[in-house]
Order: sequence, then structure tokens, then C-alpha cells
Amino acid sequence: MEEIKRLLTEYAAETNRILDEIMDIEEDSISATLLSAMKYTLFSGGKRIRPILTRMVAEMVDGRVDCALRVGAAIELIHTYSLIHDDLPSMDNDDYRRGKLTNHKVFGPGIAILAGDALLTYAFNILSKLTLPPARVIKIIELVSEGAGYQGMVGGQVLDLEAEGKETGLERLKQIHQAKTGALFRSSILAGAYCGNPSPEEISALKNFSHYLGLTFQIVDDILDIIGDEEKLGKKVGSDQELDKSTYPRLLGLEGAKREAKKNARLAKEALNSFGTKAINLQELVDYIVVRQS
Repeated sequence: MEEIKRLLTEYAAETNRILDEIMDIEEDSISATLLSAMKYTLFSGGKRIRPILTRMVAEMVDGRVDCALRVGAAIELIHTYSLIHDDLPSMDNDDYRRGKLTNHKVFGPGIAILAGDALLTYAFNILSKLTLPPARVIKIIELVSEGAGYQGMVGGQVLDLEAEGKETGLERLKQIHQAKTGALFRSSILAGAYCGNPSPEEISALKNFSHYLGLTFQIVDDILDIIGDEEKLGKKVGSDQELDKSTYPRLLGLEGAKREAKKNARLAKEALNSFGTKAINLQELVDYIVVRQS
């Protein structure tokens, strides 16, 4: 576990260097307020799990790591926009994110919405300039737009809002979280593969991996909202219960949710068996996600 923690720290720092480069924007070319709002949440201390996944997958299939770093950075912009919008009063109405005031608490709801919009659109500007064969650039843009859009994250967020205060079965809950959380994981993983020249068999294995990894991550998230340390999480625990959301602990009980997380983690790791020892970092990352505390 210590080795994967070291690697995650190293790769997160590398992602931050790329993000610094991407966000080195001349203030006279953009509203200083908008630029500050974009940077505020982007550099508020995220774990960078999605770009790390993109980079690890690219390495595993002998792809272009330099391109994977830029793809991962673009996906992190999209993830950040989703957090800004999630925290808004009209969504989850959160005051804190990663131990800091949420974007709308600092800049107001209007600027927060626009900062999210700016991060989302800028991500595709970055993806359009990848130095890969055009067919692969288009494939990556297709994957990321699907994962972020109505078929994926945005659609899942709507399903999540519609489910508040209602009884939701386990299969419906899986559908919500596969879209809201899992879709962008899937995009991160498959986009990393297309930084190389993956075979159909490799793509099939990675789709299975992303399915089970997304479920594992969300189940652990639900568990942490009950038993997590607020200081380590950087946000208030118990918000799911306050919003009357269906969660894995609510449907399965806390111990049942923990068993479900471990089951999906095992299936995620097994999905990578065909990659042999090249998959060791990704498999250790799955173990880390199960025991994470933030």
C-alpha cells in the first residue's frame, strides 16, 4: 500500500504541473474574476484519481504518456466543473469542498456556474490539440463527451436529483451511479487506452474494469458519508441522509455496503488479469480506493 501511495503522490504532482501549464492564461484575455473562480476549485487539493487512471492505462498499453497527461488534465477540468455545479444551492447545497468554502460561497452562484461552464468547454479545446493520429483524437473526444454528457455524468445527476426522497431499488441505484460517477471513470480509462493502439480485447477488458471500479468508488463514497472523518474528507458527513438520497448503506446496511465494495473491487481487479503484471499499479489502486478515507 505504501508503494501505491507514493506513486499516487508522484502522479498527482505531475498532473498538477500540467494543470498549472494549462491554466497559465493571460489575465487580460479573460475576466480576472472568472479566471480566479476557475482556478479556485481546480487547485483546491483534489486527489486527481481520474487523470491518474488515464496515465496508468496508457502506460499499461504502451501508449503515449505525454498525451495521456493532457487527456487526464482535460478530464480533471470536467470533473472540477461538475463539483462546482454539484455544490450549488439548486443541487446539493454544500458549503465546503475539500475543507474550503465552495465556489459559489466565495464568488456567488452566477460566477460559479460560469466558471464550471468555462472549465467544461476549455477541456475540449485541450483535447482537440492532442498530437495523436486524428482518428484517435476524435475517439477520445467522443469518449469524454459521452462520459460527461447526457448519456453519462449529467444524465446521472438528473436521475440522482429525481430519486431524492423516493424509494430506489439496488438496480436503479447502480444505474444512477454508473452514469453519475462511473461514466467519467470509463472515459478516463478508455481515453488512456486510445493514447496507444489498444486491441478490441483490451478495450473489452477495460470496459469491465471501469464498470466495477466505478461501483467500488461510489459505494466507498456512500460509506464515507456515514462514517468518514470530516477533517479528512474536507466536507460535512451525513449530507446524503439530509437530502434523503438512496445510498448503498441505506439499501444494504453498512456492513452489506462494505461487502459490496469488496466484491466489486475483486471483480475490477480480475478484469485486468489478461494484462498480467502490467496491471499491477491499477490493481493496487483498486485496493487503495477500498480503504481510502477521503
